Amino acid sequence: MTGLNRRNLLASGAAALGGAGVGWGTRGLREPDGSGTNGTNGTAPTSTEPAADHVTGGDTIDFHGVHQAGIDTAAQAHLSLVGLDLLEGGGVEELGRMMRLLSDDASRFTSGRGALADTEPELAASPARLTVTFGFGPRVLRMLRPAYDPGLQELPEFPLDRLDPAWGQTDVVLQICTDDPVTLSHVRRMLLKDAAPFATTRWVQDGFRRARGTEAAGTTMRNLMGQVDGTVNLPASDHADLLWSTGRASGFDGGTFLVVRRIEMDLVDWDRTDRVAREFSVGRKLADGAPLTGSAEHDEPDFEAVDAVGFPVIDPASHVARMRSANTEERFLRRGYNYTTPDGGAGLLFLAFAADVERQFVPVQQRMDELDLLNEWVTTIGSAVYAVPPACVDGDFVGREMLGLPSPTTSGGDA
Repeated sequence: MTGLNRRNLLASGAAALGGAGVGWGTRGLREPDGSGTNGTNGTAPTSTEPAADHVTGGDTIDFHGVHQAGIDTAAQAHLSLVGLDLLEGGGVEELGRMMRLLSDDASRFTSGRGALADTEPELAASPARLTVTFGFGPRVLRMLRPAYDPGLQELPEFPLDRLDPAWGQTDVVLQICTDDPVTLSHVRRMLLKDAAPFATTRWVQDGFRRARGTEAAGTTMRNLMGQVDGTVNLPASDHADLLWSTGRASGFDGGTFLVVRRIEMDLVDWDRTDRVAREFSVGRKLADGAPLTGSAEHDEPDFEAVDAVGFPVIDPASHVARMRSANTEERFLRRGYNYTTPDGGAGLLFLAFAADVERQFVPVQQRMDELDLLNEWVTTIGSAVYAVPPACVDGDFVGREMLGLPSPTTSGGDA
């Protein structure tokens, strides 16, 4: 299989599936004169009055607790991922001061209040399920706490990656998520203002999903290639041992690890590829995400099924096949977001949370790097990994125990 040209493989796969032509549906199409049909009986669709407004801007998610919010939280519509590098000469005390400021800001913002000295507190009044999640990169622990080892390891090299340093590893990451873009913009601006005395901004990666209320809660997101993305995800409530770290290091119980992969999509070439070949490369139907051997999204793929001439219905090199493993530990919590760029580029911000990146994430990525038909259209251009400490209690700050700093209630003084 590996010796075949990918495009020939796709062509043969399409032929094996019958080479069926793809037509465009006409449901709801509007005629030039403004009339339209509902695609079933030729009658005009019935209009309905919009439901009464249901304001969700006041919905809040608590910043404090056992685990940081924004990990197993139901994904919000908008993401801003911010990578910070600590200023030269800064030590653990300076990082602690920054985290104390940012944790206080986040605590206020997530409850619908402006930060201290916030010049536009009105922009913070609608948190819309705002979460702010913090993580530390390998260099922070290696330089500031060399004897502290929660299990954070830099990712190995993957041969197909084409990494741009502009999207590379940073010292600190801020994951800001909310259902409202105005709130997002204000919160990011204020957090960066408070971080400026301690760190510089390496990158900001903004992402989006469907607006809240567009689809029913729990609907699997679609990426910009039109695929249902993330069907097989880790149910955190049933597999806490694969998400939350325990017993690895003092002050890290209830923490986790975050993998960030910026995946660029070649949508121009994807648009030239017919629907049969697209589905063949993914191993799932584009319409509803069902495996090619099933009829519903969450049906279990049958990798042994063959068609009338003996070809596998789901090719062993398809994306769904390469993602799968007999090892049940090779799973992680996915939290992806789409992105676009001003020059017309597009892709996926692939965020993965796991209790052990080397054991859970790396083997899956290595399989896809070795062989995956979807690699014809996607390239990873950014990559980073972070230790995400547990949440803090009110009055404390995220990461304090990891950094070996005293509690604010005993240390005295202001940040």
